[in-house]
Amino acid sequence: MTSVVIVGGGVIGLSVGWRAAGHGLAVTVLDPRPASGASHASAGMLTPAAEAAYAERDLFTLGIESMARWPGFAAELTALTGQETGLRREGTMQVAYDSSDQAVLAEMQALRESFGAPGQWLTGREARAQEPLLAPGVRSALLTPDDGSVDPRLVTRALLAALDRCGATVIRRQVAEISASNDRVSGVLLADGSQLEADWVVLAAGAYSPMVAGLPAGSAPPVRPVKGQILRLRATPSTGLVRRTISAVVRGARVYLVPRDSGELVVGATQEEVGHDTQVTAGGVWQLLRDAQAVVPSITELSFGEACAGLRPGTPDNEPVLGPSELPGLVLATGHFRTGVLLAPVTAEIVAGFLATKHLSPLATPFMPGRFAGLASS
Repeated sequence: MTSVVIVGGGVIGLSVGWRAAGHGLAVTVLDPRPASGASHASAGMLTPAAEAAYAERDLFTLGIESMARWPGFAAELTALTGQETGLRREGTMQVAYDSSDQAVLAEMQALRESFGAPGQWLTGREARAQEPLLAPGVRSALLTPDDGSVDPRLVTRALLAALDRCGATVIRRQVAEISASNDRVSGVLLADGSQLEADWVVLAAGAYSPMVAGLPAGSAPPVRPVKGQILRLRATPSTGLVRRTISAVVRGARVYLVPRDSGELVVGATQEEVGHDTQVTAGGVWQLLRDAQAVVPSITELSFGEACAGLRPGTPDNEPVLGPSELPGLVLATGHFRTGVLLAPVTAEIVAGFLATKHLSPLATPFMPGRFAGLASS
C-alpha cells in the first residue's frame, strides 16, 4: 500500500490526510500539537467574494470552487463522525463607516463585478434594517449572500475523528528532517531519532514549512509568518449577535465579526509582519475592540471569552503553493495565508488526487511551486 506522511496537522494537513485515506492510501499525520496553530485561531470565514479585492483572479476562482465543495465536505464529516462543523451560509455584509471607507467599498464592488461576482449594494438604512445592531454611522454596505463561515475548532476536531475512523495514524511528535535517498524522498526523521519511511511526504506545516530541515534548495517556497490577533466574545442574556458575518472598513483598516450558533462572536484580525511572535498585545486587543465597536456598538456589552494569535502562512504573492516540488516524492500544500479554511476542501481534493493517481488537477496549475524559481528558501 502506498504510504503518505503529512507534516503538519492544521486544517490543511488534516483535510489532505482524510481525503488521501479515502483513496486507500496509508496515511500518517505528524504534528506535536495538531489543530493548535493558525487553524485554532482562525475565524473560519468562507468568503471568496468578500475577499476578492485582495485576491488574484485565479485565487478567487479556486475559492469559489472550494466554497462549492464545503457543504458536501461538512456533511460527510458529520455523517462519518457525528460531529458538527458550525457551517453557516447567511452571507457576508461589508460595511463602510465614513466617506473614504465608502470609496474603498465601491472599489471592492467594481472588482467583484469584473470577477463575475457582484454583491447587493445597500444604503446605511437598508443595512441596518437587515442588521439592527449596526451603528448609526454606517454609511453603506455590500451584501454577498453566498458567503458563509465554519468553526475551525469544530472542523479540526471532526477531521481528527475522521482520520481515526479511516484507519489513518496521527503521531504527536516533531519532525526533525525530511529524508531523501537516491534523489527522492524516503520518509522523515523524527525529533526522538526514529525514522518513518514513506512513498510520499506532504509538507503542510503552514508558517513553519520552510523551517523543516532536509529540504534541498528549490524545494521549499518562501513562506513567511503573518501574525493575526483575534478575540472571542460571548453573547449575554441582554445582548444579541449580528445574524451574519460583518466585514468592515473603519478608518482604512479592516475588521470582521463572525457569529457562531453557540452564541460566540469572533472579532479579528490584526495583520502583523513580526516573525514567529504569537504574543497577544494590549494594542492588538484595543485596535480590534475599537474598530468593532465603531461598527456594532453593543459588542462592549458582550462577555470577554478569549484573545489569541496565530501565524498565517504568506507567500510573496499571498497565494497557496500546491503540487509536487523539485524533490521527487515531496508535495507541497502550504502558503494559504488568509484562505486556509476556505480552501481546505479543494486543496485536499487536489493533493490527495495527485497522491493517488500522479495526475495533478488543472485547478492547481496557477499555484505550483515552480512559480517561485529563484526565490525558494534553502
